Amino acid sequence: MALSNTSESGIVTSRELRKAGVTARYAAKLCGPGGPWRRLMPGVILLRDSAPTRLQLLQAAVARFGPDVVVTGADALRARGVDCAVTREVHLLVPDYRRVPAEPGMLPRRTTRMPPPTLIDGVPFAPPARAALDLARLELDPARIDELISLPLYWGLCTLDELKEELDSGNRRGSAAVRAALRRVDPEETYAHGLAKKALSGCPLPAPSWNTTICDRRGRPIGSADAWWDDIGLAWQFRAPKRGAADFHPLALTATGTVLVRCTIDQLKKVPQEVAAELVRAFAEAARTPRPKVRTIGRIDAA
Repeated sequence: MALSNTSESGIVTSRELRKAGVTARYAAKLCGPGGPWRRLMPGVILLRDSAPTRLQLLQAAVARFGPDVVVTGADALRARGVDCAVTREVHLLVPDYRRVPAEPGMLPRRTTRMPPPTLIDGVPFAPPARAALDLARLELDPARIDELISLPLYWGLCTLDELKEELDSGNRRGSAAVRAALRRVDPEETYAHGLAKKALSGCPLPAPSWNTTICDRRGRPIGSADAWWDDIGLAWQFRAPKRGAADFHPLALTATGTVLVRCTIDQLKKVPQEVAAELVRAFAEAARTPRPKVRTIGRIDAA
């Protein structure tokens, strides 16, 4: 039996099997109890008896519904390296003229605006802006919508203008919450925070707290940290102060014994490895010295 067109993932259609000389009856036997294969969907078979991976499930969805469908939502973002939770269902965009059967685990949405797909691992994925908006439209919680809208900005995959343009080009029905979320987005802050997390992703450092105000022993603010390691008193600043923000001098922090690392957003973008190496050195230095007698206020959410 030769299946020259079978993908490395082992996903094959019944049509391909028939072309290879495998009858429907024999395929059903191989997919039966104790058999070496598994039927994932009507007409789509996994050539091994194991639970499919997410990628295999996506490839099976394309095999089932045809090459003109596009995978959107969380899977399209994850395919580009975004660290976001996978959804229970595979979110598919289908041309408006198509009729697709209901299938467990699949969420097909017909649209007159099929996006230009990007092929990754044999799966056509929607552009980041479209994927994020499609995902956000499924949410009801405003805080969660804010988070999802920020994802492609956070990972540097598109701009706020591209998100707005994509939203304006689509159906306005049911988009009020997403439009409100876009008005709340601070693209500069989101982008900078995303670059910082990318730089830290390869570091052997614990997760810091973010956006922290540092105070002296009496509770008076003396500085701020974009990222803060409280156990050892290490501060990292990578954003320029906003207009109207308190003008803290770096010496006020270092005078307390706080170890301070400073860099620019441009350095985060161009030389993240060098920034990460400096953070590792500073962390080791801070760990060797007594923790400074400072307190913190503001957001201390660990990433």
